[in-house]
Amino acid sequence: MNLAFGGASIDGSAYREVVDLAQHSPGWLDTTIRVWSAYGLVVFAVLMVLVWWRARRAGAATAVTALAVPVVVVLAYGVNDVLKMFVHEDRPCQTLQVRTLEACPAHGDWSFPSNHAAIAAAAAVALWLVSRRLGALACLAAVAMAASRVWVGVHYPHDVLAGLVVGGLVALASILLLRRRSEALARRLTAAAPLRLLLSAS
Repeated sequence: MNLAFGGASIDGSAYREVVDLAQHSPGWLDTTIRVWSAYGLVVFAVLMVLVWWRARRAGAATAVTALAVPVVVVLAYGVNDVLKMFVHEDRPCQTLQVRTLEACPAHGDWSFPSNHAAIAAAAAVALWLVSRRLGALACLAAVAMAASRVWVGVHYPHDVLAGLVVGGLVALASILLLRRRSEALARRLTAAAPLRLLLSAS
């Protein structure tokens, strides 16, 4: 069973405007956005390491939460992918047959919701709940990632908006639940000397 709705009727015109703008933009701008769209998720991985490294100085419980961020991101990806299995929305570049900056994914690589946006949002929200400063930077990067997926032509605007919502909500719920047990988890983990190094700067 799947919903199989057509995304073009939702915001196909907005998608066309963005893709057309990309076709008439300077080459350096398109190249920058293409690179960001393809490899920008690496930035979130770097931010995760930085947040964890700083969290070790704030206490074991905070470090436990920071270590959980990658797990939360994987969980958000899983939830988002399940939604893709139920909502079989073709990519806009297939339905509307427009010229795009990025090669159009094959049929069956569904469009809704955007995995890139969900991953970025999950990382951003989870990081923000551990470190406001680095989390704010991650939130800006998440918005940029979502926008880039429309710019290169592989997603409708509603795909990336849905991905941001899914990723953000999964991360928010997961981290808030984890915080209730972070102290207990920290005590258990610090009991083992090798793991203690992951939770403390001293």
